Amino acid sequence: MTATPATVLTARALLLDMDGTLVNSDAVVERCWRRWSERHGLDFDEVIKVVHGRQGYASMAVLLPDRPMAENHAENREMLAQETADVEGVVPIGGAPAFMASLTGLPHALVTSADAALAKARMGAAGLDMPLIQVTAECVGASKPDPEGFLKGAAELGVEPADCIVFEDSEAGIAAGRAAGMRVVGVGPRAAAFGPDAHVLDLDQIEVEATGDGSGTLQVRVLAG
Repeated sequence: MTATPATVLTARALLLDMDGTLVNSDAVVERCWRRWSERHGLDFDEVIKVVHGRQGYASMAVLLPDRPMAENHAENREMLAQETADVEGVVPIGGAPAFMASLTGLPHALVTSADAALAKARMGAAGLDMPLIQVTAECVGASKPDPEGFLKGAAELGVEPADCIVFEDSEAGIAAGRAAGMRVVGVGPRAAAFGPDAHVLDLDQIEVEATGDGSGTLQVRVLAG
């Protein structure tokens, strides 16, 4: 039997986005932003191109560039409350349960544009355990595509940025990982267009294990689809 072709990457830690990477929350994201688009008289199809990967206030700043930022932050707080209360249709990305189980005891962190309450709600709805280290919206001063969140995740794990691999689905998230000096595995159909170092359709195509040589190195096998 011929072995499945694979790209093998090595790292010392993994940094994981949540929405679109571990959790499929597209249904609720689209419901909330469709209502927002209608309220502001904007084309939803254009709005949804902007919002993936960014914190809500940052998306609003792009979409309503003349509005005071204080109004964006206020409306984002309302949006977060709506999203946290609505988990209908939130499910794990294919392969996410096994992928997360394989990371038990290995250095990894969640780096998400969601706040802590929303991250807990969505990970719980998808039946996924929350990583011990979490960099959520409250932890950073700048949204993706700024690299702050990924750099903070690396620092929390005590690992140099160049020794981290980011898992991301969005243009903003992939740009943030690159800006942090990290390699990026793109997850899902959106990611392929944004030039990640490797790409998978879902997490069934990822295998992670420690090398076992005492070096603390992780081996990430990206299986061909």
